[in-house]
Amino acid sequence: MAATTELWRHENPQSTQMWRFLQHVNTKYGLQLKDYPTLYRWSVANIAAFWEEVWDFTGITGSRRFDQVLPADAPMFPRPDFYGGALLNFAENLLFPANVEIKESDVAVITATEDESTLSETTWAQLREQVRQCTNALRAAGVKENSVVAGFVANHATALVAILSAAALGAVWTGISPDNGVSAVLDRLVQIRPQVLFADNATLYNGKRWSCTDKTVEIVEELKKHGLELAVVIKGLDGVSMGLEEIQAKGVKAVDFDGWLQSAPNEPLAFKQLPPSHPLYVLYSSGTTGLPKAIVHTAAGTLLQHKKEHFIHCSMGPSSRLFYYTTTSWMMHHWSVSALACGSSLVLYSGSPFKPHGYLSVPRLLSSLKVTHFGTSAAYLTTLEANNVRPIDDPSLDLSALEAIYSTASPLPPSTFTFVYSAFPSRINLASITGGTDIISLFGAPCPLLPVRQGEIQCAGLGMAIGVVDSASPSDKPTLVVPADSPGDLVCMEAFPSQPLTFFGKDGEAKYRAAYFERFPGLWHHGDFVRVDPATGGLVMLGRSDGVLKPAGVRFGSAEIYNVLTRFFAAEVEDAVCVGRRRETDRDETVCLFVVMNEGKPFGDDLRTRIRDVLRRELSPRHVPGVIEEAEGGIPKTGNSKKIEVAVKQILSGMEVKTNASVANPEALEWFREWNKKGI
Repeated sequence: MAATTELWRHENPQSTQMWRFLQHVNTKYGLQLKDYPTLYRWSVANIAAFWEEVWDFTGITGSRRFDQVLPADAPMFPRPDFYGGALLNFAENLLFPANVEIKESDVAVITATEDESTLSETTWAQLREQVRQCTNALRAAGVKENSVVAGFVANHATALVAILSAAALGAVWTGISPDNGVSAVLDRLVQIRPQVLFADNATLYNGKRWSCTDKTVEIVEELKKHGLELAVVIKGLDGVSMGLEEIQAKGVKAVDFDGWLQSAPNEPLAFKQLPPSHPLYVLYSSGTTGLPKAIVHTAAGTLLQHKKEHFIHCSMGPSSRLFYYTTTSWMMHHWSVSALACGSSLVLYSGSPFKPHGYLSVPRLLSSLKVTHFGTSAAYLTTLEANNVRPIDDPSLDLSALEAIYSTASPLPPSTFTFVYSAFPSRINLASITGGTDIISLFGAPCPLLPVRQGEIQCAGLGMAIGVVDSASPSDKPTLVVPADSPGDLVCMEAFPSQPLTFFGKDGEAKYRAAYFERFPGLWHHGDFVRVDPATGGLVMLGRSDGVLKPAGVRFGSAEIYNVLTRFFAAEVEDAVCVGRRRETDRDETVCLFVVMNEGKPFGDDLRTRIRDVLRRELSPRHVPGVIEEAEGGIPKTGNSKKIEVAVKQILSGMEVKTNASVANPEALEWFREWNKKGI
């Protein structure tokens, strides 16, 4: 592998928490670890000792300490119980962070939208008081340990209050952004049967005010059949109906958030003390093979992973301010919220990143709000690059506070690494990071003790024992790639706290095993195709090794597309295959949909338009295919009629794919090879 260009080194690495943690480990264990690679190797060779040090070094509040970090010789599956015997509460750790000094009058949260006049600050005292009121109101509504509370909400302080209040009681939170269509919301929420739904009355996006009432009414009507008792409507925008009467007409009690809070019992804020493996969040898989799977994440697993990443890897503390551009559906929302546990303040933003000041909209926020850590998608940074937007050249902007930019959701092109260092202050730690909804955290992380190299993720995170396995390995004999810089499948070889607890609902354990441990039993198979530079330890992401689509870094599964086609186009479309295409020359993944028409039904631009319109309405704009074509050779399938999506994806992405005996209709794959030569 050719040497990569070094773009950055920390100006004072010995001032960082990572360096202090290394010295802490050296002192306690009588070691002579000298750098990140030696610290990393110790962390994955001594899993239990490492995670004990994370608990103590980062500062975790609990009413009872753990008896043991991890059972001896614990396998990855069934999921081992980390920190057995401990009692703690996730919300308490975020609202009253340990090991840091913060004042009640300090700003904890800034809520911002495209409308700059609505910017608001919430102090730590105000946040704690609102959580106290909301917790008491939820308890009075019958919410208790293991109840499910859902949010159909944008990224704002009130959504954060709802999350922390649910966690304070030991309830389980799940969030879905209002830009999702009703079908996408119900595919997820019907599975987990929420007792309470928080919903915005309206949102602002791309300069337009969007009422959420019609969607919320439809969602409530269906969820009532599955146990919904209460809808709490949040005033996202003034001058738009709250929709309370329309919701109540469906037989579900509806209240406005502000009034509901004021009527709550006046009890002190109490945090339910719970075992570390108590469920905290439900997030969702992309729905590749049916409905999105409801992934249950634990309180301690989420807290410990995030605090390790924020405090040690990202150097966050009370003087830090994190702004991650995300919706409430994306795991980066959950990741960013946890920065409160370091005493850091949050910027919660909802709206387009290009309003109201075009490409400089977000840089203006970074400047005016003195953001220290900014997170976004690779697609956003490549857009700035494509339009040669260089905030550092604008004299009206002050980016002196900025310490780091994090990019995730899709691989950051090497050219964009170089561009960012010319467009933003050169002292920043630009970190391409990778992990996923499945682990609600990171496999590939930032590191202040290592340089940033063009095109590479800096390192595997501490305690994350990753490996790269030959994709052709038999399931019973996974083999690490040879030579070591060859591409292969990303696996994790040792247990980690943020492994999901289970999948929600019937057959959850079986679905969990099938998702991560079926390909290579005993190893976590993540579904990413990667390469590791043995000389630097840097990771290069090459894409997904399964059928998940990720246009602009937004994950979803082909099944969501198929479900809508079946619902709205069954009379015309007999079959379909939907995959993502990313060729070497492409800056992003393109969703490609190929349909087989029913006999006598025409294919043309009219159908293309109608399919795009329905997908935009029922799911989201990100689900709309860039390519819709007729699959004249049919859909390639296995002998048991399973669509062979991965082979189609690889062909369209320019890879050489051998047709094996499992393909029932090899002529279909040949058609895709010929179609791909057209260069559409």
